[in-house]
Amino acid sequence: MKKLVLSLALSLLAHPAAAVQEGHAPSGPLVVNGGLVIWTLVVFGLLLFILKKWAWPPMVAAVEAREKALEAMVAEAERNRAESARLLAEHERLVAEGRASAHALLVEARTVAEKERALALEKTRQEQEELLARALRDIAGERDRAVEELRREAVDLSLAAASKLLGERLDSETDRKIVQEYLAGLDTHH
Repeated sequence: MKKLVLSLALSLLAHPAAAVQEGHAPSGPLVVNGGLVIWTLVVFGLLLFILKKWAWPPMVAAVEAREKALEAMVAEAERNRAESARLLAEHERLVAEGRASAHALLVEARTVAEKERALALEKTRQEQEELLARALRDIAGERDRAVEELRREAVDLSLAAASKLLGERLDSETDRKIVQEYLAGLDTHH
């Protein structure tokens, strides 16, 4: 690059000098003035040196700081993404555990409800059997009392009928005993 600039500057310096030897000064937009080119190069060099010395270091530092800040942001974003992925996985795990726990609770509740239902049915069946047994005992007791009452009345009626037939009064304990034995004998034959 330096060689190109140097050769361009030398060629520009050579052309205006030839034009001045002929006696007329060149003019126009494409005419190169050697002195102006040299001063332009000197000013450009000084400006380049000043910029390199005082302006570029802060600009390069600012660009590097910006680059580091962007790299830090990218790294932070990557960490946040990884943390989000981890939290999402943990959330999904917790949701799965919650569903499993809820399912287990439902199964356990169904099992307990079935056991309670079975116990209640068994208890109801036992109570029913007890009520039936008690009712049968009560019925048997009432039947026995009714039979006994009927026997007493039958004895009294038999004695009353026999006393009318015989014309005397039969009410002794012995007479009652004879009739009761007779009625008991009838029960065993039937």
